[in-house]
Amino acid sequence: MSTYIIRRLIYAVPLLIVISMIVFGMISLAPGGPTAGFEENPNLTAADIARLEAQMGLDKPVHERYLAWAGLMIQGDWGHSNVSKRPVLTEIGERLPNTLQLMLVAYVVTLAIAIPIGIFSALRQYSFFDHIVTFFAFVGQAIPIFWFGLILIIVFNVWLKNPFSPSTGFAWSNLWDCVDCSPLMPGGGMAPFGIEEPTIGQRIQHMVLPVIMLALFGAGTYTRYIRGQMLEVIHLDYVRTARAKGLNEQVIIWRHALKNAITPVITIMALELPALFAGALFTETIFSWPGMGRLFYNSAQRVDYPLLMGIVMINAVLIISFNLLADVMYAYLDPRVRYN
Repeated sequence: MSTYIIRRLIYAVPLLIVISMIVFGMISLAPGGPTAGFEENPNLTAADIARLEAQMGLDKPVHERYLAWAGLMIQGDWGHSNVSKRPVLTEIGERLPNTLQLMLVAYVVTLAIAIPIGIFSALRQYSFFDHIVTFFAFVGQAIPIFWFGLILIIVFNVWLKNPFSPSTGFAWSNLWDCVDCSPLMPGGGMAPFGIEEPTIGQRIQHMVLPVIMLALFGAGTYTRYIRGQMLEVIHLDYVRTARAKGLNEQVIIWRHALKNAITPVITIMALELPALFAGALFTETIFSWPGMGRLFYNSAQRVDYPLLMGIVMINAVLIISFNLLADVMYAYLDPRVRYN
């Protein structure tokens, strides 16, 4: 196993180099650039724009810019944003905790919903509950995520109000008919406007709608995978033997069947884990969540290639690392898997 891990780590180096070259080339071919916003200023001449491009190093050929970026990256210098002029690591460091906070909660909620529902759906195959689960799983995977996010904002931030009114007090009718009530749920951001240090309750309130949005789509995918794998496992000989020996049904399902059924699901989980650090592009943009996904979106709009390259390379390293972790977990969970 150690030889296999070392070999995979060695292979990762040229893979990262190829990824960086391809992404850098694609960013360089993108229309516009860091100076696109300045070109709309009538007070700036073509000479001023050329001077700005020279300061950013954009007047050099693509291969020279890539080699300069790669040389600094190897030395640990990730460069500075062409737009904000701040270090790339500072920009990422400010957004990463916000993304981890949102994505970890959404991931835990997703698994807490998907695993028990997927198991129960498999144990009650073709029942009414199973059909309902299958229907909502397909709905969750089919609905456009940006559309669903807008619907959540309209319903919980525009239509529904907080039942407590400053003038009349608490009343359930205030949910849909109240003039001076605040929205039931915040429609964006991490905290109420003007508050720099929100309370835990305020943070949770602002997190509810993004977590619902992410958990719905994640739970739909995981529920289908867990249900399918459980259906294959619960009919195998070792499960029937365990039942014949009189083992408790809960022990059979959770300790024996689930351990084997969840092995293929690890691949999906390993591919999803880097998203904890990369953020959710649509979710963070729609709900104005200041995380990595929104940072990537803003950087892509401005073609801020130092910041884009920093985000992409972090994601590439995480994807390669978590794929390796999935292979290691295979061998741990399934003794039949061996790597030479």
